[in-house]
Amino acid sequence: MGETKQPHLNGAYYGPSIPPPSKPSKSYHRPGRGGGGCCCNPFTCCCGCLMNCLCTCICQIVFTILIVVGIIVLVLWLVFRPNAVKFHVNEASLTEFNINNNTLHYNLALNLTIRNPNKRIGIYYDRIEARAFYQGQRFSTVDLQKFYQGKKNTSNVSAEFKGSQLVLLGANEMSKYNEDRTAGKYDIDIKLYLRIRMKFAFVKSTRVKPKIDCDLKIPLSSNGTASGAYEPTRCDFDWR
Repeated sequence: MGETKQPHLNGAYYGPSIPPPSKPSKSYHRPGRGGGGCCCNPFTCCCGCLMNCLCTCICQIVFTILIVVGIIVLVLWLVFRPNAVKFHVNEASLTEFNINNNTLHYNLALNLTIRNPNKRIGIYYDRIEARAFYQGQRFSTVDLQKFYQGKKNTSNVSAEFKGSQLVLLGANEMSKYNEDRTAGKYDIDIKLYLRIRMKFAFVKSTRVKPKIDCDLKIPLSSNGTASGAYEPTRCDFDWR
């Protein structure tokens, strides 16, 4: 095959055109875009960013402390196994309970027993506030003496509510009051609000605030004679 000449090339033949060399691909990371520079996670501290690393390490320390404290509390609970304190109202004397012109006049005395059934735990009663309610309305509050109760111990506590208090009872409440007066027994609710600490050997716990609820049916005594016998009542214990 003969050579082909191109007139516009002045008779010279340069062969086929050579394509430009391809540029080698480069892999690079543009700074400031996501994904690089820091390899932090909740359980490692390999950050290139100092502040992120510091925060992660602090979180690790706090997390470890919480785990250790939780394990200690669980072990103490399993060892000592604290049982709820038992409250009973063994005696109740109601010598006055009448409503006149929306004013309740009352005279109520209670004797309670508090039983600590725990073998290894003593209890500090830092505060015992007793509140008396009739049909949902509080008519008296007294503070009882604080004390320490040893292990496997039963303590006796007295509470006295005496005075007068304005009460606003609706038609239904007054109807219930008239029924109680006819029966000679009144449904009175006594609530005890406690602040206690528990003593484990030489360790004292922080204060807890359980509530004790005693639903009582108390006969009214007149001239030393009660309209019926009072039945000792166990109270409900609520850790709140």
